[in-house]
Amino acid sequence: MSLLFTNARLIDPETKTESMGSLIVENGVIIAQGSEITTHKADKVVDCQGKCLAPGIVDLGVKVCEPGERHKESYKSAGRAAAAGGVTTIVTRPDTTPTIDSPETLEFATRRANEAAPVNVVPMAALTKDRAGREMTEFGFLLDAGAVAFTDCDHVVTDTKVYARALIYARSLGALVIAHPQEPVLSKGAATTSGKFASLRGLPAVSPMAERMGLDRDIAMVEMTGVKYHADQITTTRALPALERAKANGFDVTAGTSIHHLTLNELDVADYRTFFKVKPPLRSETDRLAMVEAVKSGLIDIISSMHTPQDEESKRLPFEEAASGAVALETLLPAALRLYHAEQLTLAELFRAMALNPATRLGLPSGRLCEGAPADLVLFDPDAPFVLDRFKLHSKSKNTPFDGQRMQGKVLATYVAGEAVYRRN
Repeated sequence: MSLLFTNARLIDPETKTESMGSLIVENGVIIAQGSEITTHKADKVVDCQGKCLAPGIVDLGVKVCEPGERHKESYKSAGRAAAAGGVTTIVTRPDTTPTIDSPETLEFATRRANEAAPVNVVPMAALTKDRAGREMTEFGFLLDAGAVAFTDCDHVVTDTKVYARALIYARSLGALVIAHPQEPVLSKGAATTSGKFASLRGLPAVSPMAERMGLDRDIAMVEMTGVKYHADQITTTRALPALERAKANGFDVTAGTSIHHLTLNELDVADYRTFFKVKPPLRSETDRLAMVEAVKSGLIDIISSMHTPQDEESKRLPFEEAASGAVALETLLPAALRLYHAEQLTLAELFRAMALNPATRLGLPSGRLCEGAPADLVLFDPDAPFVLDRFKLHSKSKNTPFDGQRMQGKVLATYVAGEAVYRRN
């Protein structure tokens, strides 16, 4: 089947350009795109009416709570939320119940994802068994079973000898290791970032230096082992010089940040609103602006949702006791468009960080509009205003910090391999 998109505002993250033109898809693959395409016989023609057509988002670090906690999120509900948010590939975390730390649990998760989710699902596996930091997992078998990276998520491996062995083994197999840069003792029990605001609210806090210390340790381990390394979330100004030095020294290091740390700050916690409790905690406005600039310069490579569903019972608690995390598959794009409307990042820069760079880091062919790339696409109107109602989200859990907020940017349609998996009514 062939598909022709006409009158589209093409957002190309590889060339960092925006241009009016057309795009042709055959058998799920892009065969041509550009302004000179005027006539082409296709089975179906989609008039984009001047709206934006971009590569589908590749969201690195999505938690799907299946198995074990399907009441929070299943592959079916997460897939629907992703499609409604313009996310065509979700890269899932292994911090489930039980942990995805064996070929058997990984194959179960992959089978369930393929059955239930309308978008691409690629899994990560745990770095150590049960994410306990004592014994590394069977990397070779897990790679064969489809794991694209290894991570213990927010469980920092404190035994550096175990950590070193795992990194050396990952290096021998060419595997990517994703880590959460935090000094675990300093950050334990923290609900917000240290400073005047935390003191006034009487909340347990952590210094931004905890992130810097964790990243410094990880970079030293990268230098020692030569492993491919990705820091899942860089959120503080103090961590940026260490990241810059690591890249300047030629280490195979990349870094990401979450959409919440790019668009919210510590003051949004206000009157102990637990939907704003995330991990790491929200930072100062100075840190937020520094993260935006780091994305623009390319120092931070990837923007992700860090989608973490939590049920009402775990959020309806005092701020200190409430669970961390927020759902963000459907809010990732409209929240990111805040940076576009504020003229801080262009659309091409946003999609470079949300689609091209994560796909490239994981060795996936998506995230592009070039010939031969899979036709994983999102058609959206960046200017359409709306007020977010959390109860209309497709996710089972509704813990979003953007509830009731005015936002701009609606997904009109999402395509996976040229097939429409979502259309806005």
